[in-house]
Amino acid sequence: MAYQYPNKQEILLAKVKGKTGKISDKTHEEHLKLYTGYVNKTNAILKELEALAATLDPANPAHANQIYSEIRSRKVDLTFALGGVINHEIYFMNLGGKGGEPTGKVAELIQQSFGSFEAFKKDLKATGIAARGWVWTGYDPKTGLLFNYIGDAQNTFPVWGVKPILALDVYEHAYYADFYTARAAYIDEFMNHIDWDNVNANLGL
Repeated sequence: MAYQYPNKQEILLAKVKGKTGKISDKTHEEHLKLYTGYVNKTNAILKELEALAATLDPANPAHANQIYSEIRSRKVDLTFALGGVINHEIYFMNLGGKGGEPTGKVAELIQQSFGSFEAFKKDLKATGIAARGWVWTGYDPKTGLLFNYIGDAQNTFPVWGVKPILALDVYEHAYYADFYTARAAYIDEFMNHIDWDNVNANLGL
């Protein structure tokens, strides 16, 4: 039987409810409806792939070809839907904290990687303004450093081997109801409510 991802909507809402200042609970509630849609879509695709496996014929162009086929459409859609699940779980679990200066190993790595927390915030904010969907702070085990990078969609742009420890959703649904077009103000408020304990847990060092 195909694995089915659990819907953590209630857990995620409890993590942030009343704890994110100007990013309202109403925004979180509406945002999490999208997350639930990604969970449902992911689980539906996994069931479809399981059913397709019983009759799958790689030599049949209707089953597998690079232009359009049952396998291609479902495999691509799976990365988008599952990305939407994982991305939002990281984002919401990152929130609900007291913000301020980072703590633990993350604080050390920010200092090593950016020179100062102020430089990190400046880089994260600029990346957030330049991005179309997501911003990630990732840990690169090859260098032992952190860097901020852009993910324009739920399934772009993965950097293999890099561990995402902080997620910033800059799609308009994450902030427009509270900040309208003032994305920079939203990013500032996001920074005010980061749960650094959670970010350190994601780092796992």
